[in-house]
Amino acid sequence: MTVIRSLLLFVLAALAEIGGAWLVWQGVREQRGLLWIGGGVIALGLYGLVATFQPDANFGRILAAYGGVFVAGSLVWGMVVDGFRPDRWDVIGALVCLAGVLVIMYAPRG
Repeated sequence: MTVIRSLLLFVLAALAEIGGAWLVWQGVREQRGLLWIGGGVIALGLYGLVATFQPDANFGRILAAYGGVFVAGSLVWGMVVDGFRPDRWDVIGALVCLAGVLVIMYAPRG
């Protein structure tokens, strides 16, 4: 159950961070205004909060592992929201990153 909770927290954190960054991007680059930017700032703050609920107490480990989730999640976000089509190297890179997440977070430690 702890692994499932941790994975769900990573997904929630990715939605908050990637969504927040996307909102800021839309507000600035697409000139959608301050409300979009403000929403993005709030979402980015929620990302920081969500990360604190991870069961592992090591900040460095959590953020290192989350980096892999961010990479894969960013490609998925681009596909779903912006119509981006990753090539095979994007997919391979994301899978390598996700393998790193599994090793960093869930390898047996003794």
